Amino acid sequence: MKILILNGPNLNLLGKREPEIYGSRGFMDYYEELKALYPDVEFDYYQSNVEGKLIDKIHEVGFSWDGIVLNAGAYTHTSIALQDAIHGVTTPVVEVHISNVHQRESFRHQSMISCVCRGVICGFGLDSYRLAVEALRK
Repeated sequence: MKILILNGPNLNLLGKREPEIYGSRGFMDYYEELKALYPDVEFDYYQSNVEGKLIDKIHEVGFSWDGIVLNAGAYTHTSIALQDAIHGVTTPVVEVHISNVHQRESFRHQSMISCVCRGVICGFGLDSYRLAVEALRK
């Protein structure tokens, strides 16, 4: 099984940016732990602050991989282009968020990509990614 973990803008600052919301752990440490939990899964990880690069990555793996775990960051709430990219591929996508976006500012309550994702997981910290992997494995 091949799963892409795809992180959007500002998620390269995990562990440094707003630790009271996102925690104090960097993503790469968690990613190594996730790979160890699932030795039978081939993972790849990609992060970009650029919307077009995220779309390019979805296009690259969207017809041949088994799943994409996507934390689109702020693009979740604004990007019709990401919605179109997800809708245009056959690989299932699970939307994830580290924080519970529904407990935050009202503009974060609306997702432009949920309607084309297999499911949405939010509010479980970095463990949201593991839960998404579990969903894709089933």
